[in-house]
Amino acid sequence: MQVESSWVFLFSFLAVPSLLQLCVLPFLPESPRFLLMERRDEKAAEKAFQRLLGRSDVSVELEEVHAEARAQTTTHTVSVLQLLRTRSVRWQLITIIVTMACYQLCGLNAIWYYTNGILEEAGFAQSILPYITLSTGAVETLAAVVSGLVIERIGRKPLLIFGFSAMAVFFSLLTVFLSFQDSVTWMPYLSYICILAVIASFCSGPGGVPFILTGELFEQSLRPAAFMIAGIVNWLANFAVGLLFPFIQEALQSLAFLVFVVVCVLGAVFLSCVLPETKNQTFLDISRSFAKINGLPAPAQELELELVLTVGPGARESVTPGKDPLTDPQDPQDPQDQNGIKMESAL
Repeated sequence: MQVESSWVFLFSFLAVPSLLQLCVLPFLPESPRFLLMERRDEKAAEKAFQRLLGRSDVSVELEEVHAEARAQTTTHTVSVLQLLRTRSVRWQLITIIVTMACYQLCGLNAIWYYTNGILEEAGFAQSILPYITLSTGAVETLAAVVSGLVIERIGRKPLLIFGFSAMAVFFSLLTVFLSFQDSVTWMPYLSYICILAVIASFCSGPGGVPFILTGELFEQSLRPAAFMIAGIVNWLANFAVGLLFPFIQEALQSLAFLVFVVVCVLGAVFLSCVLPETKNQTFLDISRSFAKINGLPAPAQELELELVLTVGPGARESVTPGKDPLTDPQDPQDPQDQNGIKMESAL
């Protein structure tokens, strides 16, 4: 804006997305797990599953939630210290800590915090910097939308590894281009393209997947503590980048982004070796994937979940009348309960 006092109107524009979100919030479906496990409203949970998954038969998903609820009748929400001492989720917790740390330390915040300074050093005139910054926001939005559309097809792990690997490549190229910007007139434009590519790479996976993983790697009783640890790591790493990057840039000059290359490469290698794919996987499947690296046998809830997951499509009508599936497990000695249950011989 030309008039300096008009910044107030520009600042107030930030209220528009918030008002838009408030308007659409009533139309968003409730979490099926919340409806079933907390409110005990199975009909609403079934409708929420149908709306989210786009199909009418959601009996398998409902049974999984029933199984998790029954398995947790003897458990309680754990604290952060208890989670840190829980051996069965040790590597799940390490994975979340590493992922959230790489989420902040991969260098994107340095791009956001110091975009103008980086572009000025790259040779762009200060008069066009606001427009360039606006284009970076447009690229971020577009990449985030595309990532949201393909995440259920491609999976979490490939998007994370691709994002961190691509960021390492483009940060390396940005380092090269910044080193030769004074000798070649068109080099600043390549630097600008690399900045856009770094932003797009981040938003394609590392920008959103870490928060999804935190909910998928931990069962209900562990999630609050897991999210708390993830949040602490997230903001501490954010603070570290904002505090240290100016000193790193002053000391290393155009080589400063090589620090982020190392972080991105280490993050991609760690995730490729440790993280299993969680797309379309139940908590039991994910726990089995981590059981070996945690040095433990198969999860203790396997019998419970296997029994529930082998219920036939018509089994829901065969539950004994008057029994609440969330509080009263089916009795294998009850002939009415046996109608819908098939025990696997492998158990």
